[in-house]
Amino acid sequence: MSDFSNLLLLLVLLAIVGLWLKLSVARERAVREARRQCQQHGLQLLDETVGLRAVRLRRVNGLHRLERCYGFEVSIDGHDREPGRLWMLGDALSSLSLPTIALLSAHQPASTPALTTATSNVIPMHPRPRAGDRLH
Repeated sequence: MSDFSNLLLLLVLLAIVGLWLKLSVARERAVREARRQCQQHGLQLLDETVGLRAVRLRRVNGLHRLERCYGFEVSIDGHDREPGRLWMLGDALSSLSLPTIALLSAHQPASTPALTTATSNVIPMHPRPRAGDRLH
């Protein structure tokens, strides 16, 4: 019985190591994808890393597949930290969430929100004031 329990323990350890290696490779793919998306959208990927936030089952072509959510932080202007998320389905990017920034026109005061289209559900973000811009 001792040989069987040792064999079972060895198989469990091998399964854990195999799962860890598979998730490490998937995380590296997510880092590359986050870096690519940040470069494409003019953002800076902070800390050059992503973290697994969630895993869910998603039905694709009648099959259930695991979809992984990775969270990361980006900077819009170098003075802020904003959250970003990307969902990976296998090796492919299935969804992306990045912060947006609305450019203010010269005649629009900063206290009024920018106008968005009726079909948009995006809340515009305005640049945060820098430390030198404060009065106190």
